[in-house]
Amino acid sequence: SVPATILYEDDKCLVFRDVAPQAPVHFLVIPKRPIPRMSRVGPQDTELLGHLLVVAARTAQAEGLADGYRLVINDGKHGAQSVYHLHLHVLGGRQLGWPPG
Repeated sequence: SVPATILYEDDKCLVFRDVAPQAPVHFLVIPKRPIPRMSRVGPQDTELLGHLLVVAARTAQAEGLADGYRLVINDGKHGAQSVYHLHLHVLGGRQLGWPPG
């Protein structure tokens, strides 16, 4: 467990700043119910996944990302997933390049 700057929390998820930010604004949205990776979700996760996206959008707005931001979900080894608990990265605050990685 690492100290975190919590931006939002409810009964379904937690939002906190990334400890190694890759952009001026970089936070994570994680479900409280453990899901190891995106490729393991099922129909029972539909409502939760929608909730995570809505929370990401509302937090991005609260963080001043009116000019846009990027949502990233890494999945598995080739997707550069390092923590096997599903989480959304929200990055913004500068012009992001494309293609990533």
